[in-house]
Amino acid sequence: MPKREESAFRFAFTNSFDKYLAYYYIVVHMNPERTLGEFEQIVLLAVLRLGEQAYGVTILDEIAAKTGRNPAPGALYTTLHRMEDKSLVTFRDGSPTPERGGRAKRFVVVTREGRNALASAQSAYQSLLQGLDLLDAKLFGGAYA
Repeated sequence: MPKREESAFRFAFTNSFDKYLAYYYIVVHMNPERTLGEFEQIVLLAVLRLGEQAYGVTILDEIAAKTGRNPAPGALYTTLHRMEDKSLVTFRDGSPTPERGGRAKRFVVVTREGRNALASAQSAYQSLLQGLDLLDAKLFGGAYA
């Protein structure tokens, strides 16, 4: 650890602002690149699979069909809005329909930043998996693990 960071780390735990400074140290110095969580990756993949038909209900259906999970609509919309704040997705309004009481569907589009983040996350997983046989008993400590 370079001198400057080392002194910042020591200082973080010796004064009244220890929590703030420890947080600053960890966030600024140890996590320079944002990463995607598992559910964010699942949502982005579902949106990409659906293309122009990606909106709340179809995204939930695609996730259920492909993963066996049934996320709550609130979890999906919270994730979509968080990803919009990160510029990973955008929304576009469709035409109002009588079936929806005149309301328009809000379609989801993955941005270039979203595609890049997803490609980076998937590349990291692929790199970690390279050379592993997940069904090999030796990875788990033998036949009894």
